[in-house]
Amino acid sequence: MIVIASVEFAGKLRYMKGGYKMKIRGLGKIVTVAGVCLVMVATICSFAAAQEKPSDDMQALFKEIKTDKKALVAENMQLTEAEAKKFWPIYDRYQDELFILRMRSLKLIEDYSKNYESMTNDMAKRLLDEYLTIEKLREKVREAYLPKFRKVLPEIKVARYYQIENKISAVVNYQLATQIPLLKTNQ
Repeated sequence: MIVIASVEFAGKLRYMKGGYKMKIRGLGKIVTVAGVCLVMVATICSFAAAQEKPSDDMQALFKEIKTDKKALVAENMQLTEAEAKKFWPIYDRYQDELFILRMRSLKLIEDYSKNYESMTNDMAKRLLDEYLTIEKLREKVREAYLPKFRKVLPEIKVARYYQIENKISAVVNYQLATQIPLLKTNQ
């Protein structure tokens, strides 16, 4: 399990090195989800040459991450029964679209891993172009779902949901950044 030592679980806004931090309920679960994501990435990278498709175990891991994330969102959204009835179907469709992008990102990490030791300029360009394409698509999905969420929730709760998604993404991205080495330039 990967631990983020700078995270304070006090439950309120507090100044920490680098600025103000706010804990959301279940932040420990975010770290757990991020840790599971890293295990998944490490598994994919280490077995990249041996497998063409994720195994049944990998599918079970994806399902567990999805379930944990949904529980985290549910715990932090404080939805009324009426809001929940409208929110969750949109949330599920949104997560399905994000899942496609996460799979594409995992494929990108796998390609990076396969080519790390023998990276060429052409491969580096292809990987970077794919990364930027994924990020643009991720932003388009976020923007496309914003009016859908606004239609079923008050603006404050929509903003809160986007904050939760952003915090989860930030933790996962931080963890990935610590695990993925920079390219070598002396080839």
